[in-house]
Amino acid sequence: MLKYAQYVILLLLSSLLASASTAGTKKRERSHLGDTISAFSLTSTAGTVFSLNDNPNAKGFLVIFTCNHCPFAKLYTDRLNRLSEKYAPLGVPLIAINAMDSLIYEDENYAQMKAWAEHEKWAFPYLQDGKQDVGRAFAADHTPDAFVLWKEQDKWIIRYAGAIDDNGAEPEKVQHTYITEAVDELLQGKKVSKPETDSFGCAIFYRKN
Repeated sequence: MLKYAQYVILLLLSSLLASASTAGTKKRERSHLGDTISAFSLTSTAGTVFSLNDNPNAKGFLVIFTCNHCPFAKLYTDRLNRLSEKYAPLGVPLIAINAMDSLIYEDENYAQMKAWAEHEKWAFPYLQDGKQDVGRAFAADHTPDAFVLWKEQDKWIIRYAGAIDDNGAEPEKVQHTYITEAVDELLQGKKVSKPETDSFGCAIFYRKN
């Protein structure tokens, strides 16, 4: 009961943050499913540059927009490790991207990202989207916000967008692991039966260009 109450409180706080982030502006629209994402290159906490083009054998990618400070994002740290362990050998690696504005949130800077990835023993790339260009390309709204990119005719196509699963606070009560279901269907050559869900978490604030 306590965990559920904490989850509800986090959800209410997230809604308030999302409202504040769009106050006085037109709400951003999520990238349409089927959109092509241009190959991007971002610096990882390992000190290397990650590029989609450097992974010619990948069938697709699990792309998770996350950050260091968000309580919702922290609920998924163990689950991200398990997703990476499951799907990387199947040709669908996981990458985590931090598109938070480190000028607003000091604890989202590169040094803090590196410390967080080491603390959580992440075995997948944690990438800094300092200019927020990749976040905008995906129209990522919150942390965590999950996407499945699939390679089709040498193009990277969004085939799933939304939540990782249906229960952030109580992983033992998850009934639908949306991102897992999407990847499994794609690996079987099927269309994604539920290609878009609602994601919840801390709002990503985008700087004006």
